[in-house]
Amino acid sequence: MTKPTHPTSRRGLSRRQLLKATGGTAALLAAARLNFPGGAFAQGAGPEVTKATLGFIALSDAGPLFVAKDKGLFAKYGMPDVEVAKQASWGTTRDNLVLGSEGNGIDGAHILTPMPYLISTGKVTKNNVRLPMYILARLNTNGQCISVAKRHLELKVGTDATPLKAAFAARWAAGKPVKVAVTFPGGTHDLWMRYWLAASGIDPDKDVSTIVVPPPQMVANMKVDTMDAFCVGEPWNAQLVNQGIGFTALTTGELWKDHPEKSFALRADWVDAYPRAAKALLSAVLEAAQWCDRTENKQEMCEIVAKREWFKVPVEDIAGRAQGRIDYGTGKVVENSPFVMKFWSDHASYPFRSHDLWFLTEDQRWRHLPADLDTKALIAKVNREDLWRGAAAAIGVPADQIPRASSRGVETFFDGKVFDPENPAAYLASLAIKRV
Repeated sequence: MTKPTHPTSRRGLSRRQLLKATGGTAALLAAARLNFPGGAFAQGAGPEVTKATLGFIALSDAGPLFVAKDKGLFAKYGMPDVEVAKQASWGTTRDNLVLGSEGNGIDGAHILTPMPYLISTGKVTKNNVRLPMYILARLNTNGQCISVAKRHLELKVGTDATPLKAAFAARWAAGKPVKVAVTFPGGTHDLWMRYWLAASGIDPDKDVSTIVVPPPQMVANMKVDTMDAFCVGEPWNAQLVNQGIGFTALTTGELWKDHPEKSFALRADWVDAYPRAAKALLSAVLEAAQWCDRTENKQEMCEIVAKREWFKVPVEDIAGRAQGRIDYGTGKVVENSPFVMKFWSDHASYPFRSHDLWFLTEDQRWRHLPADLDTKALIAKVNREDLWRGAAAAIGVPADQIPRASSRGVETFFDGKVFDPENPAAYLASLAIKRV
């Protein structure tokens, strides 16, 4: 594959550019060393380039990227020119990854975990062109929700969606379409919505119409009564409740406690061309994840996320749920929720291969991926847990915070279903509603 060109290669810096870059980042580097004294970047040769363009969607789980930029961590690890660029939708993220930064696109992104696989296989790209991707880390666990329109409030829907089955049938009979919104076909929110509905006997392909809506547009679409439910990350579920438009039926952690969610992924050719720069980016993201998970930093993290360049939303739409207080909009308020979003604790950042296998198995379940796909071979190409371990060692992560294995083991869901990564076929066979 052709090595990606980059405008800020160290070899291509003029003396004037170098003086400008180092002078402009000296204070930032000093501040970063003061605030993050542990785990300086590995000694020796620095990154091959000083810049990368990383995409993000306006969701709280992109927090580690915002913090790494805001707190000077990218600069600390030798990448002062990193740009963190807002994307309009997950489809835009995909398209800009295909373009790459040399085509005015992006080199990597905060991304739905299944997307690097869907992009690598060409299942969601124009003309089915395959773009190899690498997953370097998980960005978070938990922290998503399924929200429901206020008209269904009296049904007392929670993890059990059964009451919606009759309600949806009645709306169809009255000539009113039942729409549920997700953020990308085959992505995490699509799979949470499908799992929840199917577990209660509601066929997500027959009993509802599934539509794709970008995360920042979810609340506006619910407000104009175009959907009955949606699945998305924060702060949009909290904003819906704060505006009195709908309610939170459940957090996705209630479906699967400490489930994996977003990932930090880069184009494979970029990583292969600039391995030290990739390690620098990953080191910054891991240190930012550690910072985000400290209780004393939560409020400041929310203030960073709420900034104009990232979200431009009230801090109160972010802070409550980020700190474990969940107002469901039903009269139910939970303090210190066990399903709070995690960035680092309990191995939240580690890209377990067993988790990637679950996502691929679910995408096979709903025919987003072929049934005969060699999932383990694909995971071996896309999942770069080895890079995570290398970066973790470089920044001094204690041994007890580094998983011993590629698998987190057997996972159990709210409805009693069990996923054994050693036997995904048995898991599929146990599911009543599926397309495969």
